[in-house]
Amino acid sequence: MSTTAEKLKLLQERLDIAREPAGEAGMAKRRVKGIPSARERIGMLLDPGTFVELGALAKLPGDPNALYGDGVVTGHGRIDGRPVAVSAHDQTVHGGSVGEMFGRKVSTTMEFAARVGCPYIAINDSGGARVQDAVTSLAWYAEMCRRQELLSGVVPQVSIMLGKCAGGAVYGPINTDVLVATTDSYMFVTGPEVIREVTGEDVSLEELGGSTAQLEYGTLHHVAEDEAAAYEWVRKYLSYFPSSCSETAPLVNPGLEPRLTRSDLELDTLIPDADNAAYDMHDVLLRIFDDGDFHEVGAQRARNIITGFARVDGGPVGVIASQPLVLSGAIDARCSDKAAHFIQVCDAFGLPLVFVVDTPGVLPGVEEEKIGVIKRGGRFFYMLATASVPVVTVVVRKAYGGAYAVMGCKQLGADVNLAWPTARIAVMGAESAVSIMGRRQLAAAGDDADAVRKQMIDFYNATMATPWIAAERGYIDAVIEPATTRLELRKAINLLRDKGHFRAPRPRKTRLLPL
Repeated sequence: MSTTAEKLKLLQERLDIAREPAGEAGMAKRRVKGIPSARERIGMLLDPGTFVELGALAKLPGDPNALYGDGVVTGHGRIDGRPVAVSAHDQTVHGGSVGEMFGRKVSTTMEFAARVGCPYIAINDSGGARVQDAVTSLAWYAEMCRRQELLSGVVPQVSIMLGKCAGGAVYGPINTDVLVATTDSYMFVTGPEVIREVTGEDVSLEELGGSTAQLEYGTLHHVAEDEAAAYEWVRKYLSYFPSSCSETAPLVNPGLEPRLTRSDLELDTLIPDADNAAYDMHDVLLRIFDDGDFHEVGAQRARNIITGFARVDGGPVGVIASQPLVLSGAIDARCSDKAAHFIQVCDAFGLPLVFVVDTPGVLPGVEEEKIGVIKRGGRFFYMLATASVPVVTVVVRKAYGGAYAVMGCKQLGADVNLAWPTARIAVMGAESAVSIMGRRQLAAAGDDADAVRKQMIDFYNATMATPWIAAERGYIDAVIEPATTRLELRKAINLLRDKGHFRAPRPRKTRLLPL
């Protein structure tokens, strides 16, 4: 073979084989499962026509039965015009399991993301380690996990979980920033058959590792209805992030609506007059950020706290808000994990934090103590105390006890603390406080105990659980009209935009997180 035409023909033949390395049998397998190919999945995620594949002709040398690609498609492209690196498991080649060339390709893609400074996205649909490759597969799994650690906090890392992912195919994704799954996906270390054989436990696939179960376990951050919805969620998620920790996130339409709007004025009547009346915090969030834009993360789990992204004067911010509709917005173990992780991600990529507070305190109960509310709540405290990004807090109603502290108080590092006139800031609510402080008076009141109790509660609410004492002592910077919140946030965030550049480093070898 000596002519250029012959060599071009050979190239085309090999590329054709590489596009469907498992041939008609592989395509039939996909049709039965009703899933797209790895390349089609990448095409659904990226801007049309931007994908550049790397390693299409890679296969294990010396093995006559080796297939091109080795079970993964890798390369780079663009999302909203910005570069990203991407890999997608190919279910038709060894079930998308990891072999040597698979590991080399993914590791090279991660190196590309680090070198260019762009997000890395993994589309996962794999049975885990390739059994026939023995220790080679395990070694490359470990190598890929090491590369993830090198990328952690440097560029955004996203995992999209599809199909049935097991073993190493779940250990890698859990160390990325966010895990998105579809409703018909599964994640587990070992499947039901292995569990039944080893331990004798009989468990269904859905109960063991279905997306609903993994949401409850705290593994997943979002479950989408289908693949298209998952890719769209990831695209929007990345729109709030810089490409790397050394860059700034994109501004979108700064300077819009510089004066009070009708939507702003609606905030003045949004909080119920009754302290124990619930309302949806989303109604507040949609009015205090640009264009009512809010992209929620973790919406389907630990719903007593809301986490997500919005924009203030065009710049992205991370939002942590109480949700009075669920457990009255109380802080518990599960929502503490959710918030702590969210703070960590925002801090890594320089996104300011905005707390919107209406919480009666930390949820009491035996079950909470059993599942580690002390330790998990401690992580929430720890992440806020160590964050270097701007932090702005708005107390809209209740801020009691330890929940007051962890929801963005000044003493844990918040820069600007605002309160509405409806705020109630105290060690605990009036009913609990009166039960403790007024025990003797109530006992002495006899038949008038109910009336005395009501008087004491009214007095406590009027003189102690108010924003005025906190404002007088400087724990609150200003008590503001609710309608002005959007504009006050704009002033605060713009003032603090460069805060992280001036924070002096504290010498230490490492921090000790409460695990």
